[in-house]
Amino acid sequence: MQTEMIERQESPLAGVPAREGKYLTFSLAGEEYGIGILKVKEIIGMMPVTHVPRTPEFVKGVVNLRGKVIPVVDLRLRFALEAAAYTERTCIIVVEVAGANGSVMMGIVVDAVSEVLNIRGADIENTPAFGVRLNTDFILGMAKAAGGIKILLDIDKVLSSEDIVAIRHAA
Repeated sequence: MQTEMIERQESPLAGVPAREGKYLTFSLAGEEYGIGILKVKEIIGMMPVTHVPRTPEFVKGVVNLRGKVIPVVDLRLRFALEAAAYTERTCIIVVEVAGANGSVMMGIVVDAVSEVLNIRGADIENTPAFGVRLNTDFILGMAKAAGGIKILLDIDKVLSSEDIVAIRHAA
């Protein structure tokens, strides 16, 4: 009876996505980021991207991935970072992003993929408050790993619903 009562109690983090787990880490403008490995479908090298007119600047265009048209977003531009020339380490991480009307496969351009890390919940801290005008909802948390900090992204929130609609129309 007592164990039954304990099981029914709400977790203090109820409704908050579980943050502990495996993350694909990558670099972008000298910083390290991570995406939950379950969101990652594959990693491909840079390939020719077909530009689609009238899309937001951060939408690089679309690629043909084994017969499927996938929209590609440059994460540097999405985060309002300085654009950089693509190198041999630049790659596209194909992710599945949840939108209001279902999931969308898309590619995100990153400077370089680093490694897959298993990050414990105890090593993840909440995003610091930077002020009321800065929206940090797309950050799951800050992970302390390998002597540094990895910014863990909620890839579903990196792009707004309007962005996903524009990207879906581009594809």
